[in-house]
Amino acid sequence: MKEPFKWDEYSDQPTLLKDKVYKKMMRKKELFSLVKTFLLAIFVLPFSIIAMPFIKRKHIDSSKFFSMGVDFQREQKLTIELLDELEVESVLVRLKLWEMDTLNELKEFILKCKDKKIILKIIQDREHIEDLELTKNDLRTIFTILENLVDVYEIGTTINRTKWGFFSVDEYNKFYKTAYDLKETEFKDLTLIGSGVIDFEYHYTAHTLFNRFKYKYDAVSSLLYVDRRGAPEHTQLGFTLSDKIAWLSTMVWLSPKSKHSLYITETNYPLKNTAPYAPTSEYECIDEQEYADFMLRYHLLAFASQQVNSLSWHQLIARGYGLVDNIDKIKYRPAFKTYKYMIQNLKNAQFLRLDIKRGYYILQFLVDNQLLQIHWSLKPTTLKNEDFFTVYSRDGKLIKEKILDIASSPIYIYIDNAK
Repeated sequence: MKEPFKWDEYSDQPTLLKDKVYKKMMRKKELFSLVKTFLLAIFVLPFSIIAMPFIKRKHIDSSKFFSMGVDFQREQKLTIELLDELEVESVLVRLKLWEMDTLNELKEFILKCKDKKIILKIIQDREHIEDLELTKNDLRTIFTILENLVDVYEIGTTINRTKWGFFSVDEYNKFYKTAYDLKETEFKDLTLIGSGVIDFEYHYTAHTLFNRFKYKYDAVSSLLYVDRRGAPEHTQLGFTLSDKIAWLSTMVWLSPKSKHSLYITETNYPLKNTAPYAPTSEYECIDEQEYADFMLRYHLLAFASQQVNSLSWHQLIARGYGLVDNIDKIKYRPAFKTYKYMIQNLKNAQFLRLDIKRGYYILQFLVDNQLLQIHWSLKPTTLKNEDFFTVYSRDGKLIKEKILDIASSPIYIYIDNAK
């Protein structure tokens, strides 16, 4: 990345943009777009909230829902082995436009992923935002070299953070339209998704979904983090994760620019005592057991929404936020086993219902014609272990105790239909 933008190799993201004069100049330049974002939000956000109860749930294919983010240049052999062990059928990889020289290496990695679905997140830099002809040429190269190897291309990411290069939604709209026009003229079979807004900042999303630019999304992407608010059930401005997904999905349904598909292409929780590898400050970080609990509950709530087509966890191997730590030595965190057991149980599950009562959650699924319930509670309580229950812990350990402790770690209860 060119000055004043710099990449932080520890946390896999750009460093904070410290040039205040440059930021002020660019925001002034993009003032008209920023005003449009504000005005659109005034109309779109309240209307979409009103429309939320009228949006019907879809049927989400569980085999396509779970996706794992990976760094194709990090522990490549181990990454392939772990993906196979987890039985993940969808993989998200990232390509930096300023590192086009890694494209062939990426292709070789994708070929090693065998028959897995590939989502490619194309990460922008300021040079490509300003030079759309360069963007067009580089995208043409990417689409040509990776022809028939990538299932979904996410065009751009984290568009509402200046350190990632964009200073307005209109800058992103022009960037995405470059990719869309290329698709329409030369690569008609591509699947393109956007707009990659991070966090609960839907005024930016509204501007990407309601504007006069002549483009369409095959699906809308979101980086829906909750790490500064703790558990996924906690509220932010009165909205839980489930509420945020419902609101976002409603905007997607209302927008004339998108098919009714929603991808969460990045989310995680930062881990304690991993600085400088953690992507946030120590204040937002959680311990490894909380990480495993929150990760599982995030997936369960997102799947129960029946509005999220795909959820990509960020990511498999990373010191500050991954299922596996590779610094000094390979260390499997509890979340690795949690994720593996989640996939084992739910990759062919049919969602039935979600019940919530005073902080007690029960999800019900049909798995191979057997009823599966997943229980957890925000306030610790107990449940009798009935004779017709077969109970497993968050990580797959058989539980035989007569009284079950129901708390922050979800438990799996299979119900014997014959009893």
